[in-house]
Amino acid sequence: MAQNKRETLVMKFGGTSVGTPEAIRFGLEIVRQAQKDWKHVVVVSSAFSQVTDALYQSAVQASRGNLTVFEQTYQMLKKRHFLAVEELINEDSLKLQTLSTVTELLTLFSSLVQAISVLGEASPRALDTVVSMGERLAVTVLAAAFSDAGIKTQAVDASQIIVTDNQFQNAAPLFDLTQAKVQIGLLPLLEAGFIPVVTGFLGATEEGIRTTLGRGGSDYSAAILGVVLEAGEVWIWTDVNGVMTADPRLARDAETIPVLSYREVSELAYFGAKVLHPKTIRPVVEAGIPLRVLNTFDRTKPGTLIQEQLSEKEIEISSNSTIIKAVTAIKGVQLITVEGRGMLGVPGVAARIFSAVATTGATVPLITEASSEQSLCFAVPVEMAACVIDVLEKTLADEIYRRNIDRVWASEEVVIVTAVCPHMRHKLGVAGKVFSALADHEVNVLAIAHGSSEVSISLVVATQDLETTIKALHGLTR
Repeated sequence: MAQNKRETLVMKFGGTSVGTPEAIRFGLEIVRQAQKDWKHVVVVSSAFSQVTDALYQSAVQASRGNLTVFEQTYQMLKKRHFLAVEELINEDSLKLQTLSTVTELLTLFSSLVQAISVLGEASPRALDTVVSMGERLAVTVLAAAFSDAGIKTQAVDASQIIVTDNQFQNAAPLFDLTQAKVQIGLLPLLEAGFIPVVTGFLGATEEGIRTTLGRGGSDYSAAILGVVLEAGEVWIWTDVNGVMTADPRLARDAETIPVLSYREVSELAYFGAKVLHPKTIRPVVEAGIPLRVLNTFDRTKPGTLIQEQLSEKEIEISSNSTIIKAVTAIKGVQLITVEGRGMLGVPGVAARIFSAVATTGATVPLITEASSEQSLCFAVPVEMAACVIDVLEKTLADEIYRRNIDRVWASEEVVIVTAVCPHMRHKLGVAGKVFSALADHEVNVLAIAHGSSEVSISLVVATQDLETTIKALHGLTR
């Protein structure tokens, strides 16, 4: 591409970072400062906080004949976006133009929900169109507020530049087509000195049909644009000081982790950390682009830098100072156990088990097997446990009849706790210290997964032991 790799910065502002006029003012100053350090700046915005869920529920309830949620959501959207315009935009013609655009979007939202109500059905395609309204409204207000403050900006609908497949509600980007669209729709704005303010979370198929990118979608949008623009860095602005050593609600002494490798943050994201979603990380990992997580409301904090590899100095500091770098958890899972003496030495049993589980669509975040091959245990979401057991009992009916498999059963609801341990393969006694800490706090471990990964160890505990487990392991981060 035309610009050098270090010239472009992509910044994403989350829902709380644009949720109030005061938050948007913070964002204004962040953008203004970034202009001093980067030749090109691209802003990606989420919807105002709590708007996406309200839009989704409006459509779902309308399909069931209930328009009350829609009416409440409509009034909420109008109030919040009109208030932001009134407080942030002083120039009369720009204010009138922005209010007019907001009104048009609200009218379109109303028409869409009314149509869903008449049809009595909210298809994934229709839901994507409805929930996209949140980002479209936010970017309208944000771009106008920036312009009023003297920042040369242009609102950009991501459906015009991010091309996806047609998996509505969880679309995947098509990078080659997106890059071609960005060349036409975004690069000329950057070269002309504009800061594009792009709708996060959204894209469109090759045919121009709106899609959404699923959970973590706005972060994903920033990562996608960071890759196709060959950005120097991608910054995620949120309402926390970065990636924390643990959930602050469970460990009050949780601290910000200054630097993480891609692999470490991938483990954290997969096992429940709320700041980033795993798919958000993947594009920047593959492109080797540094990612920062920063606090919109406290710019004095350096946040967390996420990069491909830690420097030798960072590795040395990390290795010498702590046993564990961070602790995270996945709640709401059950352990499914398949056990029987007849499983010993029989090839293909595990393959049949997981092929059957795959037909249910259940995710499996943890697997462990006894070395005797007489039992295999894995975790699934609570809401999928009964379905998984039913499928397995049918699939393994012959083995159960012949008593090669004694039973298939589910535990009570449990929690998977994962400790990220830097370079644990090269440290002596990490696992011993982890389990000694749990024993000292009288925590019973139900299952363990510690494979070839050199950065994490996962264990399963009873739900009531979650807080104690987190505190016990978090003590090893200092």
